[in-house]
Amino acid sequence: MNRNNTLSLSVMSGKGGVGKTNIILNLGYALNMERMKVMLMDCDLGLANLDVLLGISPERNLHDLLQSGVDTEDVLVCIEEGFDMLPATSGIPELVEMDEDLQDILFRKLINLAGEYDYLMLDLGAGISNTVLSFATLPQLRIVVVTPEPTSLTDSYAMIKVLATQRGIKDFLVIVNQATSSAEAAQTFERLAAACRNFLGIELRNLGFIHQDRTLVEAVRRQTPLMKFAPNSPAGKDISAIAKKIMRYREDNRERISGRPILKDFPSL
Repeated sequence: MNRNNTLSLSVMSGKGGVGKTNIILNLGYALNMERMKVMLMDCDLGLANLDVLLGISPERNLHDLLQSGVDTEDVLVCIEEGFDMLPATSGIPELVEMDEDLQDILFRKLINLAGEYDYLMLDLGAGISNTVLSFATLPQLRIVVVTPEPTSLTDSYAMIKVLATQRGIKDFLVIVNQATSSAEAAQTFERLAAACRNFLGIELRNLGFIHQDRTLVEAVRRQTPLMKFAPNSPAGKDISAIAKKIMRYREDNRERISGRPILKDFPSL
């Protein structure tokens, strides 16, 4: 059971290119800046990106973790004091669609260390592969990143529909990224929320939005997280505000969190 009040959450998207990995990395930084201990896990097992955004080349990754004799501590990369990352890898086919044996090995190794952190954050791959869907069922909270683009809304709705109908998941928070204004962000959220309400009977929760910001583009080019490069930029302030909402949720729900496992068991495929 969760003895350390660890809040687990995943960040996901229906399509690629919406800024999901950038958001989870910078949310991790924002939480760490508030003296929270954070473990970030790159679960985009076929196309790892977190190491690229940080400009690092980890010696070990999730593929190594699945080998006998390798523990989670051996693979962890320290980003900042109290902020660690479990890197993934690219181009390993068996990781993209993990079988149940690999899932069980990964789960057992991860859960032994996760309770030492205030937050366990899973960066999921885009889309609706079986592995993505399985990872999405594990944490206590699920955050869906969308942009105002119609394709992002359509694909996010499809992902939520599959998780609701096939995995029984019906609680989702939404972050609208790359919004030009608060009005556009509100309109984008409501379009997705209305579709989920009318056709799936699901009420989405709005976690906030992040402005379209050239500073973020520059931070990516420099391979430096925005919260380290320009925390007072418009997007940086938005990310900080979202991080504070997540902290309030953890504080307000300590009893509920402590009574649940950090991660549920992997469901059968």
